[in-house]
Amino acid sequence: MQIRHNITLDEDISQELDSVANELGEKKSYIIERALAVYFDFLDLKLVQKRMKDLKEGRDTTIDANDVWKEIGI
Repeated sequence: MQIRHNITLDEDISQELDSVANELGEKKSYIIERALAVYFDFLDLKLVQKRMKDLKEGRDTTIDANDVWKEIGI
């Protein structure tokens, strides 16, 4: 399912998007979607790094999987 979004872009970014879309013959929405997918993968890595740092520095803890399974009755 696709959902329509209205976005505002900086003029330079908009011009670059137009240029790339024209050169590649792709829809701008496709390029934005792919760019966001790559960026979200990058953010996943950043979140993992932050969470690992929080664990290492004692700002977070883990819960043993067996305790979780027992709690939910598995």
